[in-house]
Formats: sequence, C-alpha cells, structure tokens
Amino acid sequence: MAEHPLDLSSRFIDSGVADGPHNRISEELSELGDDLALVESFSHVLLVRTDEGLVAFDSSGRRSGRDVVAAIRGWSDEPIHTLVYTHGHLDHVGGSSAFAADADDRGRPRPRVLGHENVNLRLDRYDLTDGYNRVINLRQFGGAPMVGGEGMGGGRSFVPDGTLRTDTEYRDRLTETIGGVELRLHHAMGETDDHTWTWLPDHSLISAGDQFIWNFPNCGNPQKVQRYPVEWAQSLRAMVATGAELFVPAHGLPIVGTERIRQCLETVASTLEKLVDDVLAAMNTGARLDAIVHEVGVDPAVLELPYLRPLYDEPEFVVRNLWRLYGGWYDGTPSRLKPASDASLGLEIASLAGGALRLADRAQALAGEGDLRLACHLADYAAEAEPESKAVHTTRAEIYQQRRSAERSLMAKGIFDSARAESEFVVTGENQSRSVKPSMGE
Repeated sequence: MAEHPLDLSSRFIDSGVADGPHNRISEELSELGDDLALVESFSHVLLVRTDEGLVAFDSSGRRSGRDVVAAIRGWSDEPIHTLVYTHGHLDHVGGSSAFAADADDRGRPRPRVLGHENVNLRLDRYDLTDGYNRVINLRQFGGAPMVGGEGMGGGRSFVPDGTLRTDTEYRDRLTETIGGVELRLHHAMGETDDHTWTWLPDHSLISAGDQFIWNFPNCGNPQKVQRYPVEWAQSLRAMVATGAELFVPAHGLPIVGTERIRQCLETVASTLEKLVDDVLAAMNTGARLDAIVHEVGVDPAVLELPYLRPLYDEPEFVVRNLWRLYGGWYDGTPSRLKPASDASLGLEIASLAGGALRLADRAQALAGEGDLRLACHLADYAAEAEPESKAVHTTRAEIYQQRRSAERSLMAKGIFDSARAESEFVVTGENQSRSVKPSMGE
C-alpha cells in the first residue's frame, strides 16, 4: 500500500529530501481526518462531508474526472452538494462533467458550482483563443508538433464539452455554512487572477488550490498570461495567519502541523518577495532585461528544498514575467523595438558565416563545448536561412535534444522538445513528439 500522503509530506519536509514523487497521480482516496478525504489525481480533489452532502474542491481534469468520481463513490454515496473551484485552469474544472453525470445517473440535482467571478471570464477567454491554447499546451506538455496545421488535438475544443461553469460567484471574500461546516473563501492573485483559497475553521483546514504546488511557484510560465508574485506571497502569509493545522494544495502533498505549514509557506513567500525586490532594484537602475535575466536569480540551496525545486516553472521565467508586469514588452535593446524578421536576420548571419551549413556546424561545436544557449541561437539562424535543409535541421534537432536533456523545468523541456520535433519533421516528414509527463497544470 502506498505511503499515506500526510506521512510522506512530513518525511519530505522534516528531512529536507524528497526521495519519491510529490504529486502522485494514483486516483486513490485517502482519509485526512474525520469527514475529510483527498483523491490524488493529476489535480487533486479535496472532499469535506457535511450534513447536506459532500463539498468537493475542484474536479480534476478531462481525463481524470471519471476516475475521481469513482474513488469518491468508494468512500461515500452521499450527494455532492457543492463544487468549489479553486481557479479556472482546466486540470481543475475540466472533470466537472463527470460530477454532473454522476448526479444525473443517480437522479440527484447537479452540484452547485462556487468560484471567483473571474472563473467564467477565464473560460470565455479560452473559447476566444481555443486554437492558440491547444498549440501551446501541446508544446508545453508534449504532443504532435505544430507543423502545417498538424497536432490540433483531434478537433476537440480546449475547454472540455460539458464543463460546468460557476453559478455562485463572489468578488473578494465569501463566508458560507454548508451542512454545519463553515467555509471562508478568499480571493487571491497569484498563478491566476481568479484564485480562491478557503479556510475551514471547523477542521482547522486550508484548501490552497495552486497557491502552493510543491515546486517553485508557477509564476513565470512563458506561454501563459500574466502572473502575480507579490499578491501570491501575500496570500501565503494570510494563510499562515490562520494557524491552520492541515493544509491541502491541489498539486503535491497535504501538510499537517502548524509549524510545518508556517515553515513551508513563509519560505516560499520570502523567496518570491526577494526575487521581486531584486528585479525591481535592477530595473530602477535602468538595467535592460537581458542583463537582469542573466544576473538575478535565487539561491541554489533554496531551489533544492523539497517544495521549491524548479521542476515545473523556474526563477528565470519569473524574472521575465516581472519585467512584463512592471516594464511592459520592450526589453530595453533598441534593435528589438522594431526588429528585422527572423528569416532576414538568419540569412544575413548565415551569409557572414559562409552559409547555413557552416553556421550549423558552429552551433554543433558550441553545443559540444557546453554552450547550449549560444548554440541554439545559431541553430535557429541556420534553420531560418535554409528552412528546407535536412542537414541543418538534423543538427538543430540534435542540439535541441541536448538542450532538453540539460534542463530541469518541465516548461523548458517542453519547448525545447517541440523545437527538436519541428526539425525532425523537416528531416523525416513524420511527427516524432514525446510526452514530457507533466505533473502540473497550466
């Protein structure tokens, strides 16, 4: 039998070493206390038993919703009274159709769906950018490369059919009592603008959603909309102030014990705050984005903590997100205000180098020396100069495979693997994508 999630998290935190997975996608249910249970899935579902039925926090995603409901039904046959969305990312709301189907099959009312007022606006935006979101999620998590219109997800829409929208909304705070259990909902900015964390004083419990993910905070995702590190840190400190004894995130392991909770949340908050301070200090001296990206970072020792490893997002991406938040899109380098096209730049650099093949050869040599950042630039320029050259793309694919292998964060691995697949498509004419086995959501 798998180690209980509370025992596993306590061991990871107390020892400072994570010698196993922190986000187990088992679809198994564990009781966390009287009338409390957790289904560990791609995105977890927290359950609270009340006198009026179950309250579920999130529904997991499109592929896991049915398995989550099956796990719930192995624990309780009670109606699911309320579904609370911690936020509108699809790995949290995309399984809601399975909850609706369960109610329909049993002749019961569908769950009431409660969430922040921005959740439905997020789903509206997803509908407006349906194709774009399918493209970037394939690139981030693995899938057919986007070549010639390929890989659009088999025609399925980005938002799963039947996804339930919120029918009860709030703006800043909301307190409700359901079946004798009090829920205090708090709006938080952080990974999203529609986030809810909930304090349940009757259980001394916090449902945290993605405000804590057992990884470096997902606050810099290079392909997604603005994130909010200052407000994220503030929300963590507000959670600490409750004195909660049980803390349940939607990814990763639940944490038991007021001191453990305080230690973890305050460490993440202070790490975010220092990164913000360092970026702003550099911006206020007039530094350009390029300099800040290469000079500002996080203490490597901090990044080895079991709950702050940069295995999904990473500090370098957060630095760029902070620049976007405080400084806009212009990075301070004049030539990039109205730049030449990538194709014309690639042609010119290849001409200076003596041809695209010589440029690709130089890229390969740099990769062999370990300078993968510069090697990728030159490989891209070579491909721009001769986009149909199989020799150039063979080299480019090799370099991006090496780059992918050298990275820690899933986001970097996904993007670099997509570049490899693009070049291999030119060489072979076949899509050769690889899943990066995501452990997070958006």
